[in-house]
Amino acid sequence: MIPALLKWIGSKRKHAELIVSYMPDQFNDYYEPFLGSGAVLAELLRSDSEELFPHFNAAHGSDVLPFLIGIFESVKNDPTALIDYYAKEITEYYKNPDDKYLEIRDRFNQHHNPYDFCLLSRTCYSGVIRFRKSDGYMSTPRGPHKPISPKTFEKRVELWNQLLRKADFTCESYVDAMDKPQEGDVVYCDPPYTHSQSIIYGAQDFDIDVLFKKIAECKARGVKVILSVNGMRDSKKKDISVTPPEGLFERQLLVDCGTSMIDRLQNDGKKMTNKRVDDQLLLTW
Repeated sequence: MIPALLKWIGSKRKHAELIVSYMPDQFNDYYEPFLGSGAVLAELLRSDSEELFPHFNAAHGSDVLPFLIGIFESVKNDPTALIDYYAKEITEYYKNPDDKYLEIRDRFNQHHNPYDFCLLSRTCYSGVIRFRKSDGYMSTPRGPHKPISPKTFEKRVELWNQLLRKADFTCESYVDAMDKPQEGDVVYCDPPYTHSQSIIYGAQDFDIDVLFKKIAECKARGVKVILSVNGMRDSKKKDISVTPPEGLFERQLLVDCGTSMIDRLQNDGKKMTNKRVDDQLLLTW
């Protein structure tokens, strides 16, 4: 399992190897239009990917958050700058976490600096990236954990720098990004889930029916699409799944994702039982 670059709610890091295992043996380019933490993209790009997928050409990651894309571009093109920033800021953070967190969060909300956003992802509560609907202000409180050390972060950035050699990144909506894949390509979609708060990831305008339409267009062009989306919660006692158009997907699986971080935040860290969440994993072939 590849160490996480960002601390990110909903990250598929623990399930990335499983998701990649369902990809076809042969494909050309890979597209991930809801990049988030980039965990699946990184798993695909690990050192033995050329042996597993000999015809795989390149990976294309995209997202509507420019400061998120800025992090990945920095890791690929100027990793030293991000490493130096983290070392300086996290050392100050350790001295006075409450005040430093507010300082960094206020600075980010003014300037949307990718480096500040990276540090916020590592220090906010459980990687919950929450934006106010009224003004887009990132409102997540500080987490109680101690963020990883500068040395650990440096090693992760250096690892990801190597992983991202065959990747490129663009800031655009999934609607535009999903027009690009062609026959023989693979798309993995990990959108905001329909049952979650719409302020997570700044996803106020996300419409699952629009995504289904784009998936259908990709399928018609000969593109293979994998979709992660909400399925069951409360340890399979409550169905929160969506119903896709008939015939759009050929296979459906359930993936155990553990306890929801949103539930933990809303319950103020109290112990919860029978609250496990299972995602759907849907494939068009």
